[in-house]
Amino acid sequence: MKLSRRASWFLLAFGAWSWVIWVTFAKNLWKDGSGLAFDDAGDPTAYFWVHLALAITSFILGTVVGTIGLRGLRTGRK
Repeated sequence: MKLSRRASWFLLAFGAWSWVIWVTFAKNLWKDGSGLAFDDAGDPTAYFWVHLALAITSFILGTVVGTIGLRGLRTGRK
């Protein structure tokens, strides 16, 4: 299957956007002072682990989608 340049750029941009958003979210999660991510003893809560799993999954999917877009752009040059 050959991707159009427009679709390839969209996938690459979507992968990059996913990384920007979820890296910011992970930083904010780590610094959370509201009591949602960490209990009074400083231990991670279920909220922390669930949202960390979501962030990691989004990093992986963003990387895969961005790689597909990059490969589509490289193939279009040849």
